[in-house]
Amino acid sequence: MDPLTEQSALYTRRQFFSKGALGLGTAALSNMLPSALAGLSHYAPKAKRVIYLFQNGAPSHVDLFDHKPALKKWHGKEIPKEFLGDKRFSTMTADKTKSILAEITKFKQHGQSGAQVSSFLPYTASIADKLCFIKSMHTTQVNHAPAITFFLTGGERFGRPSIGSWLSYGLGSMNQELPTFVAMTSVDKEASCGQMFYDSYWGSGFLPSVHQGVKFRGGGDPVLYLENPTGINKSIRRKQLDAIAEMNQKHYQRTNDQEIITRIAQYEMAYKMQTSVPELTDLSKEPKSILHMYGPDVNRKGSFAYNCIMARRLAERGTRFIQLMHAGWDQHNNLNHQLKTQCIDTDQPSAALIKDLEMRGMLDETLVIWGGEFGRTPFLQGNIKDTKKWGRDHHPYAFTIWMAGGGVKPGITYGATDEFGCNVTQNPVHVHDFQATLMHLLGLDHEKLTYKHQGRNFRLTDVHGHIIKDILT
Repeated sequence: MDPLTEQSALYTRRQFFSKGALGLGTAALSNMLPSALAGLSHYAPKAKRVIYLFQNGAPSHVDLFDHKPALKKWHGKEIPKEFLGDKRFSTMTADKTKSILAEITKFKQHGQSGAQVSSFLPYTASIADKLCFIKSMHTTQVNHAPAITFFLTGGERFGRPSIGSWLSYGLGSMNQELPTFVAMTSVDKEASCGQMFYDSYWGSGFLPSVHQGVKFRGGGDPVLYLENPTGINKSIRRKQLDAIAEMNQKHYQRTNDQEIITRIAQYEMAYKMQTSVPELTDLSKEPKSILHMYGPDVNRKGSFAYNCIMARRLAERGTRFIQLMHAGWDQHNNLNHQLKTQCIDTDQPSAALIKDLEMRGMLDETLVIWGGEFGRTPFLQGNIKDTKKWGRDHHPYAFTIWMAGGGVKPGITYGATDEFGCNVTQNPVHVHDFQATLMHLLGLDHEKLTYKHQGRNFRLTDVHGHIIKDILT
């Protein structure tokens, strides 16, 4: 018998019940934490949870969703200056001639809605009538990290809470065995133009860190240290955690430091995840028809397809906010090749997720979002004669995202852009409008959910944001 197991066996009956009582109290405390730190919803929600399929690097709206025949007519000609005005672009094209580049895909109308979708996205096209396309998104940032940060936290600089953290703070947990907020990442197979993933994209900022997203890894165990070390069984682990919790509680009584309470809760969650996560990630009981629906990469850990089916499994087990981030859309000089590769990686799993949720009766209560941090320019980056090096620059002034389920009208297109997809011409949607609408669908008033930090009340939408009422059911 190893020393730790032998020591455990020598515990007296009185010690066992004393420690056991503390363990039960600690577990109860951790179960109370999410709801105790959270407020209540402001009105009846239409969605219970969110799955955000964030496409890092910015998909090209004019090649995928926003069909503009004028691009083909103007191919190779300089875009009229009145469409650009004093717009700021990245240093890669700021002082270059801006020649129109025709779309590199073919468009076709789909479904009863007649939505225009690229030939590169056949699976997404097949569910067009379930989607709400917002073609009038616009943002303030022209570079990736601040633009992603703006979408996910409401501010361009690091340090503010992400959307999932705000929802955890505002609504609490639906499952005490798994995190309220989970993040997963993936990259294109060739890793040709990926963006970095910063922890702040799922960070809690100035909110208590109990609301921070838990990052699931793409290989090996999804969470480190799920297995107990040699010589440590579940009973011993329980007693260790109870002893640590007792010390932490005494320290909290002396300091009143909220992060100590968070630490207790995190230890308890980690203990519970030793059982819940292996069950979550076991796909052996998934029907072959479901696995086939997600595509050939579904069993490859760390792929977008694998993350999508994990997102569905997390959603049905009560995780409130699931953030999938897939990098590889930053096509400055490899648009002709890499755009199709990205679509192959993400198209089938994205559509499968919608179908899977619908088959399980979960889509009406799950808000699914697909989109990046901005769009791509209608003009060329590169030499018009060198087709292999064609690319498009960053374009924050007009781009497309889609939403499905969770109280959003299906089969509609909202907003419009000019003949080149350069400027919003109808129903502009700012990032804060998008965030306000997301929170509204989950029963939260974006103006009322605030947290006092450094002497002022902060909110996800800063001091802006209007609910997009026309897209709501």
